[in-house]
Amino acid sequence: MANPTPILIGGSVAIDNVKTPTAEAVNLLGGSASYAAIAASYYSPSVHLVGIIGKDFPQEHIDLLESRGINLDGLEKSEGDSFFWSGEYHENMNDRTTKQVAVNVLEDWKVSVPSTAAGIPIIVLANMAPDNQLELLNQCTAEKRFVVADTMDLWISIANESLHKVLKRIDLLVINESEARDFVGTSNLIVAGKRLLEKGPQHVVIKLGEFGAILFSSGSDAEPQLFRCAAIPLTEVADPTGAGDSFLGALAGYLAATTKSEFLFDDIRQAVVQGTVVASFTCEAFSTRRLQTLTQQEIADRLTFLKSITHWP
Repeated sequence: MANPTPILIGGSVAIDNVKTPTAEAVNLLGGSASYAAIAASYYSPSVHLVGIIGKDFPQEHIDLLESRGINLDGLEKSEGDSFFWSGEYHENMNDRTTKQVAVNVLEDWKVSVPSTAAGIPIIVLANMAPDNQLELLNQCTAEKRFVVADTMDLWISIANESLHKVLKRIDLLVINESEARDFVGTSNLIVAGKRLLEKGPQHVVIKLGEFGAILFSSGSDAEPQLFRCAAIPLTEVADPTGAGDSFLGALAGYLAATTKSEFLFDDIRQAVVQGTVVASFTCEAFSTRRLQTLTQQEIADRLTFLKSITHWP
């Protein structure tokens, strides 16, 4: 598709240490915005990243982001230490233990959107504090825009009021299954999706990990439109870190590639499928190592495969 719409992505850029039952790696590129930006870059050549790093951030990670054509004018460099996360995955790769989190430069971060990016109409609020998400939104100037946001259990717990403010200003919320249940107080995911729509967004995607995702969209009827997308079946998962952020970036990237200014249910549904496909690659290697080496043909082939195993006459 010609001339995809630019994308503005704000969120954490981090250094990760990850251990799995079979391997371990340190000083990896991490952070929600990193994964989302790389995933989006397969759909739009104009991805602008807003975040903050410290003096210890490896140059090789910056070089990688730039090699994908990602604009780093909004990546602030601080004299502090970078956001750091260390975690260990267990035999069931759905279970992990966080070993260490050092907020560091994120603690006092005030988001600053470059003037050259303020007018971008597709905005991705990757996982970061709701107050930071609001700071970014307040600096965006596009009259017609589409805002996608992610969140997590921490913000639901300690920043609930600010998170509700975010929800009233976005178009699409992406949230994990367990967090969706906790946020609205129900074990029923269909009820959870409806209740999340009532909080403000027009669309909600509940991620189900290895079981796919469910899209809820407000319609003209009382009942929302639904779409259930299966996940790509993988025989081995090397490292699932960042898969949800890759899903987020690819979803927004696909919408940008349509060049539309408004998106219908069918557009969001196709975006969910694209996000599912790209996220599956992320799980195949540590950090962004598999994500950063993708080809368009690999994405297309896996999309065809997903369609073949979920379609019937």
